[in-house]
Amino acid sequence: MNNSGLVSVVIPSHNNGAFVPQAIESVLAQSYRHHEILVVDDGSTDDTRETLKPYRDKITYIFQDNRGPAVARNQGIRHSRGAYIAFLDADDVWLEDKLDRQMQFFREHKDVGLVFG
Repeated sequence: MNNSGLVSVVIPSHNNGAFVPQAIESVLAQSYRHHEILVVDDGSTDDTRETLKPYRDKITYIFQDNRGPAVARNQGIRHSRGAYIAFLDADDVWLEDKLDRQMQFFREHKDVGLVFG
């Protein structure tokens, strides 16, 4: 796979079993399809691990002892393969054209190194 346009979506999660499936579904529904999803379970004690089982063939699941969202995001970056990193909180969702719009902006503005919304 060509990783030059690959977006690594890092989702840190701590006790968000009730919400993280919606976050994952919002990434899977993206019109921009060249992405990978990394869920970093930051020591959850709820049903997060069980909730993620149906997605195991679509995500990279990483478990770590609870060390906070910043450490979880960095762990996701370490395991990412993409040329681009996108962060999504486990209790948030994206509109279906979010990545497409951001990647289009990168293509049109070669001098830009960061976009956020």
